[in-house]
Amino acid sequence: MKKIFSILLIFFFTGCAKDMKPTDFKDQKPRLIIEDYLSGNVKAWGVLQNRSGKVTRQFKADLNGNWDGNTLILDELFYWSDGEKQTRKWTIKKIDDHNYEGTAADVVGKAKGYSYGPAFKFEYVLLVPVKGKNIKITFDDWIFKQDEKIAINRATMKKFGFKVAELTVMFEKK
Repeated sequence: MKKIFSILLIFFFTGCAKDMKPTDFKDQKPRLIIEDYLSGNVKAWGVLQNRSGKVTRQFKADLNGNWDGNTLILDELFYWSDGEKQTRKWTIKKIDDHNYEGTAADVVGKAKGYSYGPAFKFEYVLLVPVKGKNIKITFDDWIFKQDEKIAINRATMKKFGFKVAELTVMFEKK
């Protein structure tokens, strides 16, 4: 009985833990201005992990962004280790100094972006192809600028509120 009670307490307290917020990083440096960082050519390398942490896929990617002063058009080309090629074209509008909205063909509705200090958070629902069907997966996507060239991305993917996968990406601005 004590063991069950202890397990329930752990779930209760970890479930009540405060989530990380973009504003937690407001006074930190270096500042990530996403439209500046993603303008031009950026290379990326990443791993996809299942909910148990096992790496299931790897990729390399070429990103090319164009900022017109209001909107960032970001073309992404992914080269998955299993031979699949995937593209995505983001249109990301800057609302104010800290808020963004984004769209892409495989994104349901609008993505919401938040930028503070070195952190950029992007929340969206992506249609992910699985066995011939598109499944809606919720992304909690964080990018952290390390220096002028390097940024690290960590994304948690959920379905029905449960984590189904994680994505870790390293970006290098060319």
